[in-house]
Amino acid sequence: MKELTMFIQKTCPHCVLAQKYIAQLCRDDSRYSALPIHEIDEYVQSELADSYDYWYVPSFFIGKKKLHEGHAEYADIKNVLDAALLAD
Repeated sequence: MKELTMFIQKTCPHCVLAQKYIAQLCRDDSRYSALPIHEIDEYVQSELADSYDYWYVPSFFIGKKKLHEGHAEYADIKNVLDAALLAD
């Protein structure tokens, strides 16, 4: 398991929804709550955000490998968290 990096914008409704799904999944499954998730506001840490390859938020990475980008449904977020659990 590696750290999951999540790029967001605080005012983005898709990011807020992704955060809500993450919180719900973490409450429902203790494996997810043990995941280290590093949330990065792309406006605050713009230099770091610019070093990753994405156009839309929310964007999820393990290392520099992109797992998902843009609008995400519940199933998409679950898939991201599952991929993070399997990452070595």
